[in-house]
Parts: sequence; structure tokens; C-alpha cells
Amino acid sequence: MATEGTPAGTARPRRKIGLGLGCLVIVIIGLLILGTWGAGIYNSLVSLDQNVRSQWAQVENAYQRRADLIPNLVETVKGAAGFEQQTYTAVAEARAKVGQIRLDESLLTNSEAFARFQAAQDELGSAISRLLVAVENYPELRATQAFRDLQVQLEGTENRITVERQRFNEAAQAFNTKRMSFPTVLVAGLFGSRFAEKAYFKAQAGAETAPKVKF
Repeated sequence: MATEGTPAGTARPRRKIGLGLGCLVIVIIGLLILGTWGAGIYNSLVSLDQNVRSQWAQVENAYQRRADLIPNLVETVKGAAGFEQQTYTAVAEARAKVGQIRLDESLLTNSEAFARFQAAQDELGSAISRLLVAVENYPELRATQAFRDLQVQLEGTENRITVERQRFNEAAQAFNTKRMSFPTVLVAGLFGSRFAEKAYFKAQAGAETAPKVKF
């Protein structure tokens, strides 16, 4: 029944308008909640992604440190009478191979390219280890101050590489775990390669410890 002074026909449109406004408010509130939720997930992925990139920079620094030591190492052993040329040539060639691999951010999400990078670095590490084993046959070389200094620096660098690779894997695992969890995977999928799964370093047999360079 219409109230006094209010036509019955005007009450119904007012109720419809009020209902429509109520639905609109609910929709707006829902969108705000959804947007806040999505922004929170996006920000968490960004934070984890930046952590992976930061740790990758530490890995690169450790590898670069090793690469910078190699020219001095090669020159030092070349000065030893009768030292096998093939041994230090293998180190120089392995270093050159590593330098041919282009490093950019896409490497972190390209498992095949990442595997090639790791294989080249592992090959270089093996070549250095073989050279250091060969040095055992040259006590006069091991006794020089130049080689002793390189020995200490190489030992510290190899240990740092092992540590930084492990930390990178931990950061990548944290990102991948978050990315693949529900409902984060839905948000990550909206951004394509921006939040692609990160690659890992894979351990070689015996790689749980750094190469020994003490004599």
C-alpha cells in the first residue's frame, strides 16, 4: 500500500533504484577486495623475483672472480720448466668457452640455456682442478709465493661459488614454490614470462664440496 501523499507507482522505481545502488556498491567493494588481493600476490612475487636476481648477481660475481684469477694462474704455471702445455691450455680454452655464453635475465628462466651455462662453468672448474693436481709434480712451483697467493685466492673463490650457488637455488626454490601455489599461479599466469619458473643449478657427482686446492 502506498503511503499517504505518495503515488503507488513511484514507490516501486525507488525500491529498484535503491536495490541497484546496493548491488553496485557490493560490486565495487568486491572489485576493491579482489584488486587488493591481486596486488598483494603481485608484490610478493616481485619481492621473491628480485631476491633471485640479487642472488644471481652474487653467483656471477663469484664466477667472475674465478675467471679473473685464471690468466695469472696460467702465466704462473707456464713459467715452470717442463709443465704440461696441454694442461694449462685446457684451462684457457674452458675460460674462453665460458666467456662466449651470453648472460642476461632470460637465462634464469631458460632451463636449457641455464644448463649450458652451468656445464661450461663446471668444465672450467674441472680443468682448474686437473691443473692443480698436475702442480703436485712441481714442488719448485708450489714453493713460489705467486702460486701460494693464487692457491689461497682460488680456494676462497671455489668455496664462495659453492655457497652462492646454494643460496641461489634456495632463492629460486622459494620463488617457484610461491609461484606454483594456488591461487598465486592464477595471478602469475596473467603476466606470462614476467614470472616464469626459475632454473636451478644441478649438483654434479662429488659437487657437495668445493674443489681442494691445498697442498
